[in-house]
Amino acid sequence: MKVKVNLKQIGQRKQKIAPVDFEYPSPPKTVRELINLTVEQCVNAYNERVRAGENGEKPLTEQQIADMSEVGKIAFGINYGEKEQNMDKARENALQSFEDGLYRIFIGDKEIEIEVEGLDTAITLNEGDTLTFIKLTMLAGRMW
Repeated sequence: MKVKVNLKQIGQRKQKIAPVDFEYPSPPKTVRELINLTVEQCVNAYNERVRAGENGEKPLTEQQIADMSEVGKIAFGINYGEKEQNMDKARENALQSFEDGLYRIFIGDKEIEIEVEGLDTAITLNEGDTLTFIKLTMLAGRMW
């Protein structure tokens, strides 16, 4: 099953948020299952980039360099630490962060978005649905 996940694209001129296709083996039934499947795909992609860094990367295109220079940082996407992420720890962290309210999940398009709450909440995802993960930022400062 394919869904689109809205991801922030660094340095994109026209669109700051771009949908990226994620493919799940089967539709997740709960929020917990959705988070676990999403984390699994992200960790696998990250670990592949770590492995690719060991073998060398392709050179950046002119468009990629222009987009990154707009932000102020040009990077090759290589993890020089050469340390792959642990899947179990990543899942645990993502679930705990959701429970702590550090990010929210919305299902649907701009017209109709449904916020999901609770890890054991039942959800219905259909082919081509859009998911949006929003990280909440804590503001620091004085109150007086």
